Formats: sequence, structure tokens, C-alpha cells
Amino acid sequence: MAIPLKQTADNQGRDEDAPLRYGATWGEDAAPAADARHALRALLSHGPRTGRAAVPAALAVDAELAVSELVTNAVRHAPGPCGMTLELSGDELTITVWDSSTEKPAVKKADPRRIGGHGLHLVHTVSDRVVVALRETGKRITAHLSLIPKQSTIGLRGIALPG
Repeated sequence: MAIPLKQTADNQGRDEDAPLRYGATWGEDAAPAADARHALRALLSHGPRTGRAAVPAALAVDAELAVSELVTNAVRHAPGPCGMTLELSGDELTITVWDSSTEKPAVKKADPRRIGGHGLHLVHTVSDRVVVALRETGKRITAHLSLIPKQSTIGLRGIALPG
């Protein structure tokens, strides 16, 4: 089930100040990563129609990676349904994925010889901040990506290039 893209009326009369939000939930036998990426692209393309600046292409790629990894992890490692909310505000994109597992996820060090297990490390690499909130009925992982450009970065924003 998807919650339609909507704009909240936190600051009526100034569309660029009100956050855009989107939400979706999936059953346990769904394969939602492609749906999540599609929803993210729709949210990001809707932003300029509300007076916001377009999200830079490198940030959009980083956000798609974060969405894919978080949703895929929720489907693979937790029983039951999962869901996602996206929020685009004036200075930040927030991606929150929830699932039914109460186990805290572990960030594994990068290892080119290991197959799999790199997703959460990648999410931390492309995000400015990642917050894990354990709940009685599962967990919620929120990735915060700043819309304020960082100097001398491209793509995986955590990797600085010589200027």
C-alpha cells in the first residue's frame, strides 16, 4: 500500500518551506526495492514544482542507493511487513525504513572478498547521519542526506576528491 505524495501545510503560503512526504508499506512477500526507488524519483522530481531547487544528480544517486539498501535489508532480514517514508524539506532528504525485527543492525567493515553485507556500510557512506531506533515491535532506520552541497565531492558523498 502506498500513501500518495503529499505536501504538508506546516507553513501555508510558502510551498518551498513545507516538507514533501511519501509513505509506503509492503507485505512480507513483496519485492519493494524497485517501488521504493520509483517513489524516491517521483518525490525528487516533484520538488521543483513546489518552488524548490532541483536535487543535484549525485545526491539523487546516493539517495537511490540508500533507499535500495535499506528496503532490501528490511525484506531480507526481518519477518513480516516493512515500510518506508520519505521527507524532502528545504535542506534535507530523510529516508526512514521500518521493519518488524528488533535486532539492531551491525555495520560491517568493507571487505572486497565478502559477498554481501555491505549495504548498511554504503548507507552510512552516502548519508550525513544514520539513526537506528529500536522499538518494541521492530526498528526504524533513518538516513539523513543534506541538500546543501558539499565542496569537492561527487557521487558517494563520503569520498572527497582532490580539489
